[in-house]
Amino acid sequence: MTQPDLAPTDVIHDIGYRSYDGPRLGRRYARKSLYVQSLRGAYGLGRSAKSKVLPMILFAVMCLPALIIVALTIFTDRKDLPLQYTRYAVVLQAVITLFVASQAPQAVSRDLRFKTTPLYFSRPIEAVDYVVAKFAALASALFLLTAAPLLILYIGALLAKLSFGHQTAGFAKGLVSIALLSLLFAGIGLVIAAVTPRRGFGVAAVITLFVISYGAVSAVQGVADNQEKWHVIGWLGLFSPITLIDGFQTWFLDATSAFPDAAGPPNAAAGTAYLLVILAILAGSFGLLMRRYRKAGLS
Repeated sequence: MTQPDLAPTDVIHDIGYRSYDGPRLGRRYARKSLYVQSLRGAYGLGRSAKSKVLPMILFAVMCLPALIIVALTIFTDRKDLPLQYTRYAVVLQAVITLFVASQAPQAVSRDLRFKTTPLYFSRPIEAVDYVVAKFAALASALFLLTAAPLLILYIGALLAKLSFGHQTAGFAKGLVSIALLSLLFAGIGLVIAAVTPRRGFGVAAVITLFVISYGAVSAVQGVADNQEKWHVIGWLGLFSPITLIDGFQTWFLDATSAFPDAAGPPNAAAGTAYLLVILAILAGSFGLLMRRYRKAGLS
């Protein structure tokens, strides 16, 4: 008589789980990693080939006029560059706006849409680390976008044997201007993009704000110019991001204004107002981003 098969019994195996006892890199390393990843993402690095197309095209479009200007300066024996370093970003503001509109939502909207933000905040990153990393990454990406053509202009000017001191001073002023522009545009773009998880809405909203504000200011400045109210033109520049930069660099960096009749800030009070408004927008942008993530219950 055969014995019935015995039912198998459960067995607990000791597979050696142990707690991690290696080095812990902490918040600073995590914040740095998020910054590097976000900066690379702004140019599509580490992402699909399709993600690289637009930022690389915009980068090329930013640099192409600088190459043309350098070629004209060298081959026509000009005594100075036909375009000031501080004016370059103002002239190509449309390209900068498109870059902000496309990359600000990419930086924050996707995290909100796919609900990956809580993973960042699980440990050790906190809300302030996330905001600082994203803000710094987009500002750095914008600085690279706007500094590259200025560097091309500077190298070309030296190759054309233009005045070293004059060109160096102009290049330095241009870097100061685009550094402030990068911070301002990054702050505004991120605040708008963080409102909605829909990337398309974010892109449209950023473009709308920059285009409408600049168009409205330019139109009213044109009316003031026709009425010969040049002191009003300088004050109107406070109501658009790019004209804020124009007014700031006109007063503090001795740049030529792009306003009608080159009418920059009319007096010291107006010049100081440009600086204060820029600083207020930067502080307000950071504060709104912090509130956005705290309000969402993610910190």
